[in-house]
Amino acid sequence: MTIDKQVHPRRPLLPNTDKSCLGILGGGQLGRMFAHAAQALGYKVAVLEPEAGCPAAQVAEHHVQANYDDATGLSELHKFATSVTTEFENVPADSLDYFARGGFVAPAGACVSIAQDRLAEKHFFTRCALNNGVYPAPHWGIATHADVLSAPDDLLPGILKTVRMGYDGKGQVRVRTRAELEAAFAGMNGQHCILEKMLPLAYEISVLVARGVDGEAVVYPIAENVHRDGILFTTLAPSPNVSPDIAKKAQAAALDIIAELGYVGVLCIEFFVLQDGTMAVNEMAPRPHNSGHYTIDACITSQFEQQVRALAQLPLGDVRQHSAAAMLNILGDVWYENASTDTQHEPAWDQVMAIPGAHVHLYGKAEARRARKMGHVTFVATSMPEAQAALARACVILGIAAPEQA
Repeated sequence: MTIDKQVHPRRPLLPNTDKSCLGILGGGQLGRMFAHAAQALGYKVAVLEPEAGCPAAQVAEHHVQANYDDATGLSELHKFATSVTTEFENVPADSLDYFARGGFVAPAGACVSIAQDRLAEKHFFTRCALNNGVYPAPHWGIATHADVLSAPDDLLPGILKTVRMGYDGKGQVRVRTRAELEAAFAGMNGQHCILEKMLPLAYEISVLVARGVDGEAVVYPIAENVHRDGILFTTLAPSPNVSPDIAKKAQAAALDIIAELGYVGVLCIEFFVLQDGTMAVNEMAPRPHNSGHYTIDACITSQFEQQVRALAQLPLGDVRQHSAAAMLNILGDVWYENASTDTQHEPAWDQVMAIPGAHVHLYGKAEARRARKMGHVTFVATSMPEAQAALARACVILGIAAPEQA
C-alpha cells in the first residue's frame, strides 16, 4: 500500500446539518466514547458492528449490523456517513479503502495495515529512527522452524509474539532459551511470529498524538502505564517518573512518526524507558487508546473529541492538561466475589463515586467476564499523590490489589 504523506486543505464537515453523520467501524467501548464526543459536538453517529446491543450501538443513532468486510454493510454505512473512522486496528484495511474512494476516511487503510503487522511496524519504526533516534527493541521475524534456529543468541531471553492479532497480552510468550523458543513457536500453530529481545525496563510511557488532514499536529502530556497479566492496569498522567529530556524526545519521536505515516486522526505510541535512561519505541495503536482515557476528565480536549475533530476536518483541540490524573482499568474480575467462585455481585459504585475527584465510566457490556474491560475510573486532583491516594482507596473498595506508589 502507498502512504499518502501530502497535506491537504481542510474541508470541514460542520455539525447540525443533514450530512452531519460520522461513521465508525467497530462497536466497542472506544466507539461508544467516540459517539458521546461526536454527539456533544452536534454530530450523529452510525456504527458498523456485527454484535447486537454492543456498547457503541447503545448510544449511536444508527447501527448497521454486519461484518466489517460485508459489502452490503459497508454500502449501508456509506449511506449514513461519508466520513468514517475505526475504533480498533484489526478492521480490514480494504474496508477503510472502500470509504476513501467515495468519501473521507481517517486513518487511512495503509496506516492501519502497518499497525496490524508487528514486523512491518518494527521495520517502519526503524526507518523513522534514522530521523528521531528512537529505535525499537532488537527483533527477528520467525515464519519457519529454520528461522527459530537462525535467531541470534543475543535476542534471548525474549518475547515471542504473533505478527498479527495479538492484544492485551494475548498471542505472546516469554522465552528464555532456544528450546523454549522452539516449543513456543510450535504452540503458535504455524502463525508468523516476531521474537523481541527483553529489555531492562524501568517503566512504560505512552504518547498520544493527533494530526489533521492539513498537517496540523498536537501531542498530549506523557502518560505512564502499569500492566497486570498483559492488560493495562493503571495510567498516571502526567508521568511522575519521566524526565523533561525523555518527555521532549518521546513527543518529538511521536510527531515524527505520525508525520512520516501521513496519518490523520488519533495515534497512540508506546515507548519503553530503560534502566540506563535510554528509550525504545514499542508499538502503536491507530485509534484512541486505553491509556488516553484520562483525557476525558483531565484535559481540555479529550482523545475522542480529537478523533471527531480530525475526522470532521475541524481544527484540532487544545491538549493542555488541567488536573493530575490516575486512571484505573475496571475488569470483569471485580464483579466476582473471589478468585475461586463464579458468584457475582454488583461492585459498590456508590462508594467509589463518593471519593473526591472520581469519575466512573462504565461501558454498557451486558456480561462481566474475568479479564474483560468493563469500564474505567479516572481520579483527578491538584497533585499526583492525591490522585494516587484516591485510586488506592477505590482499589480497597473494589477488592483490587492496590498498585505500588510511583
